[in-house]
Amino acid sequence: MGSPAVATALVSASLLVLGAAPGGGQPPLPARMADTGGGTQLITAVAAKASATSGTVTWWELGNGRWVKAGSAAARFGANGLVEGASRKQGTHTTPAGLYELPYAFGIKAAPGGTTYTYRPVRERSWWCQDNDSRVYNRWSEPRAKDCRAAESEHLIAYEKQYAYAMVVGFNYAKPVRGRGAGIFLHVNGSGATAGCVSVSADAMRRILKWADPGQQPHIAIGTTGGRTAITRY
Repeated sequence: MGSPAVATALVSASLLVLGAAPGGGQPPLPARMADTGGGTQLITAVAAKASATSGTVTWWELGNGRWVKAGSAAARFGANGLVEGASRKQGTHTTPAGLYELPYAFGIKAAPGGTTYTYRPVRERSWWCQDNDSRVYNRWSEPRAKDCRAAESEHLIAYEKQYAYAMVVGFNYAKPVRGRGAGIFLHVNGSGATAGCVSVSADAMRRILKWADPGQQPHIAIGTTGGRTAITRY
């Protein structure tokens, strides 16, 4: 066997790769997850249990083999809690648990100074189509597509507070499944729980937008501390 000093060095190196502190503490959350999306930035949105409507959003960066917390904020979830994204139903006011891309950001207000993420300004004719019968289901539509009913869509500019700043969450986005859900965002807090989105304070959204670097391929992971929707499963 090697010397005790060599053994200690090997253990310390292994812990660093895993993201754990050499002192033996629990690894940071991203290091305990099954997948983080392959990038070097990650946002985690965690609730204590599936029925919770509040929790914490934390944004992380990977550097020198270790995930480091860059910031955190109190968060709100759907009025009916969280459910597994793959089995979610539209209109249930639930937040989809899972790991998702963040295709682009948008807002009624101008992008915060320093923002490098693609940022789409909301205009009077900006809509998000949630009509299951539309060819632009779960897509930005400007102007609103003729086959997308206004009653089944969100007129983005009407949500002056919530959509002051927002990021599109890639839930049901790449290949939309009708009836699963549309218009899931990370956005500014409204008056209470959301209709299925994740929300934080306006200050937190500004900080996230200035921090997010498209070159680092940020993702968002949504889940609970344990159970079937545990964030570590994603």
